[in-house]
Amino acid sequence: MSAQLNSNLSSDQHSETPPAPGCRTLFMGFFILGLTGFGGVLPMARRMIVEKKKWLNGEQFTELLGLCQFLPGGNIINLSVALGMEFRGLRGALAAILGLICAPTAIVVALGMVYARYQNDALVEHLFAGLAAGAAGLLLSTGFKMLLPLKGKWLQLAIVAVGIIAIAGLRLPMLAVMLVLAPVSIFLLWRSQK
Repeated sequence: MSAQLNSNLSSDQHSETPPAPGCRTLFMGFFILGLTGFGGVLPMARRMIVEKKKWLNGEQFTELLGLCQFLPGGNIINLSVALGMEFRGLRGALAAILGLICAPTAIVVALGMVYARYQNDALVEHLFAGLAAGAAGLLLSTGFKMLLPLKGKWLQLAIVAVGIIAIAGLRLPMLAVMLVLAPVSIFLLWRSQK
């Protein structure tokens, strides 16, 4: 998958996408993302990477995010490291991850101190409930956008549906579902292309 993503990135950089971003650009892109996408970074990450900066197209983003979701750790953190590594190696990976976590770390520490002091206030409880609802809406919106590159690809859509049913419906552990679905999906796609 990585080799295919690399070849997709290389061929698309010459035709549709601008030149590979430098370390400073990666840092600033992910810094702004971390600063503005507090609590719901995935939708904003897709918008920045695919729509604004055009570092990847929609299909490449979906492939890379799929790989990053399979790895341990946060999806966006994995995505920033993978994207930085792809464009600028270890320095790019460090620039992207530091850009992503700098501002949110400072904000979380400050909010933690405020929350510790005012956690029993009804207004604060309602504020956090509203933030949770907004984050859920952003996540659903991104999910639908990520399905667009799969339009007409019924086998991939079926695999997505099985994963959603297994994890959200049947409440099976995500790791177990991914360990089963990843090799099954690779095998099915390999068979369908023969």
